[in-house]
Amino acid sequence: MEDWGIAVQAAIDRKAMEPTVLDIGKVNTFTEQFVICHGNNSRQVQAIADAVQSDLRAEGRRPLHVEGYSQAEWILLDYGDFVFHVFSRDKRHYYDLERLWRTAPKLPLPVSSPQLPEQVQV
Repeated sequence: MEDWGIAVQAAIDRKAMEPTVLDIGKVNTFTEQFVICHGNNSRQVQAIADAVQSDLRAEGRRPLHVEGYSQAEWILLDYGDFVFHVFSRDKRHYYDLERLWRTAPKLPLPVSSPQLPEQVQV
């Protein structure tokens, strides 16, 4: 699994909302993918960022740069070949990176979706 896939899995494990991977390598020169998600509150936003860093550190990767951790509204983890963005819900809608980079194709998530609970028969 590619490192951005490890980051996506770490985010999903921390209940990240609406994870999206944009393949922006053909429309810019500074990175290949944007991984975007959001959390429901500042503690969850930080927990997602912590999990991503921890899981990638286990693979020998450390971010080149981290921004926004203490405010926990938009945490950016720059790994060079991909940039991981974890937002609060409001900031994600405000900045709307998916719209800004709308010409970049979305990549399929490298993990299976969480299973929904079985429906109860009445």
